[in-house]
Amino acid sequence: MGDISSYEGKRVAIVGCRSGMGAACARRLIALGAEVHGADIAPSPIAMASFTTVDLRSWPSIDRAVTHIGGEIDALFNCAGLPQTHAAADVVAVNYLGTRHWTEQWLPRMRPRGAIASISSLGGMGYPAKLAMLMPLIEITDHDEFHAWMASNPESVGDGYALSKELINLWSCVEAVNQAPKGIRINTTMPGPTQTPMMTEFEKILPPKLLEMFTAPSGRRAMAEEQAHALVFLNSDAASFISGVCLPVDSGFFAGVSTGLLDVEAMMAEATAS
Repeated sequence: MGDISSYEGKRVAIVGCRSGMGAACARRLIALGAEVHGADIAPSPIAMASFTTVDLRSWPSIDRAVTHIGGEIDALFNCAGLPQTHAAADVVAVNYLGTRHWTEQWLPRMRPRGAIASISSLGGMGYPAKLAMLMPLIEITDHDEFHAWMASNPESVGDGYALSKELINLWSCVEAVNQAPKGIRINTTMPGPTQTPMMTEFEKILPPKLLEMFTAPSGRRAMAEEQAHALVFLNSDAASFISGVCLPVDSGFFAGVSTGLLDVEAMMAEATAS
């Protein structure tokens, strides 16, 4: 058996390759021998096999991008996203609706034993407690119908960020079950605070103490490369029997919350106290 962590001979597509975790992921994939085809809303500095402009808010743009890249792929990396500094409808359109549509266009082009990994967030870790609301939403497949639901349910949408991450987590889990008979694996990562260009956007809207709360228990932010390693692993042959996982990449925060060793309500109260 060869090196199961290698991407030699593999053709992959990655959306969100301009900066941050996506750029780190693209660099790592190239180093591992992959033929990397990137897409983003603006040009990427990474020298890849090809680059295609795409706007995940626009399904026609997504369809054109997939057609332009063409061919079959072994792995798909979904690294694009918007923070809460954008309009809620755009946040959901990119982080969930567009990412889902982009993925669905690639599914028929996945080679045997193909794999998909999407960047979600700790902000979406609460999806199991909201299945009653979220399950009917992932059954909405029409673009306009979903946007109409958002317009009619602003209280459920909020700033769009948590909802979008909960939805991509849940949809990935459901689709992992659906695609398992075809040998296709689907996972997400849930990063903790990571030092990327997007972090400056979070810093504009979140109190410093609240943002740093999520660095517990390690006390530090991740680097983009640390998040990229998890994505590259999940789509590699080394993870050949891992599917339907929403993987916390947070140095123990999720573990602390799950076990009650970290009291989030108390931490939140302290972080937001004036």
